[in-house]
Amino acid sequence: MADVVTDQAVLRRFLLGLAEGMNAAGESVDKIGDTMSAVSLAYGRADTDVVVLPTVVLIETGAGGDGRVAIRSAINVSFRFDQIAALYRLIERARAGAIDPLEGINELNEIGAMRQRFGWPVRVFGHAVLTTGLVLLLAPTWQGAIIAFSLGALIGLLKLVRSPTLQLVFPVFAAFVCALTVFLLAPYLEIGDPIRLLIAPLATFLPGGVLTTATVELAAGQMVAGASRLVFGLVQLALLAFGILAAGTIMGVDDSSYLPLEASSTLPWWIPMLGVLLFAIGNFLHFSAPRATFGWVLLTLVVAFTGQQIGIVLIGQTVSGFVGALAMTPVVLWIATLRHGAPSQLTFLPAFWLLVPGAAGLVGLTEAVGTSAGIESLAAALTSVMSIALGVLIGTALYRVVHHGAEEIAQFHVEVPAALTQNEEPPFWARILPGTPRSFWGHRKTGGRADAGEQARRDEADRRD
Repeated sequence: MADVVTDQAVLRRFLLGLAEGMNAAGESVDKIGDTMSAVSLAYGRADTDVVVLPTVVLIETGAGGDGRVAIRSAINVSFRFDQIAALYRLIERARAGAIDPLEGINELNEIGAMRQRFGWPVRVFGHAVLTTGLVLLLAPTWQGAIIAFSLGALIGLLKLVRSPTLQLVFPVFAAFVCALTVFLLAPYLEIGDPIRLLIAPLATFLPGGVLTTATVELAAGQMVAGASRLVFGLVQLALLAFGILAAGTIMGVDDSSYLPLEASSTLPWWIPMLGVLLFAIGNFLHFSAPRATFGWVLLTLVVAFTGQQIGIVLIGQTVSGFVGALAMTPVVLWIATLRHGAPSQLTFLPAFWLLVPGAAGLVGLTEAVGTSAGIESLAAALTSVMSIALGVLIGTALYRVVHHGAEEIAQFHVEVPAALTQNEEPPFWARILPGTPRSFWGHRKTGGRADAGEQARRDEADRRD
């Protein structure tokens, strides 16, 4: 454990940076708040309060009139997989109080400025492989796989342009280009389901993880963060659907073109497993993931895909994601606890894309706008998102009960200003007992280098009692 940090301003800045980094990694706000409280305790501060929103973080240290607040806002910031891995390694050291806060701030800046492990040709190729793997799961035909690879390479190349202004309209443009290409080739090639084929190159734009995280936050009582994230995800789906419908309008496609078709069964039975493998390789290359995490990501994808297939057989397509999420969540959390494991967000995000809640929502929204019978499909898509979020919640709860036991129920408590508490006189019987506050016999002396984190925990326990 570290000694008590005397400079609260540095500690606040360090906590702000860690919280902002977890936001950029797509972590839920309740998990960020719990982590910041644990880090603050490790540095001997039991009087830290944290407020986290998707784009704003507030940290208060000190109690009563001595409290100080720091605020940080960030928009459109997201971490790659290599940055997520480095961030969570830093968080583990911070939870143990094993790094100086000022040194931690410098390391956070280094994480933010990290150069990607792979050059742009490898990242573009990775996006093409990722797209091909996903299309083998959604619309498995050889012609569709070739088209998806080409579209994936094109979108991966266009994503190299780093402009905040262009990022706002790029999803619409990408959806328009993919839809226009697929609708042009559909009458001449056996590509399977055209809607699912054009969704594959848009996989990294689909807000599946955002929608699922929003549902988890709402279930955890984080209404502001959950509602705002939910609206953001739905707007992103609407932008993608607009691009698809604009291309369909130009091509003059009819209502039936927006309806999902039965996937072709001309490919061998082992093709879906090849798709999972290619999807893992594409994620590894495109997002510059650390080498040691590839096996863990592949394991999570296999568990999620297997659980989803079992769910299709047992309870149907709409809520099959529940079984997949329920199966993979304990695996993800277990991997995060291993010494040479991988951070939970790094393995969660590919699994979210594989379970395709965002793809189902995009299909439903496109049908709802482009046809006269799409409301039921949109409702089914929302049900799919809810089922995946419910699977994550139940899987997380089961894991915590098994490994950590039942958590205490939070108690309502309001702090009294320090100036008032100092004026309160303890009872006479308490003052005559040695070791009690304001005892006639004075305070018992303690060692000069007591463990700061343990002392803070004792103070927190006394305050709660």
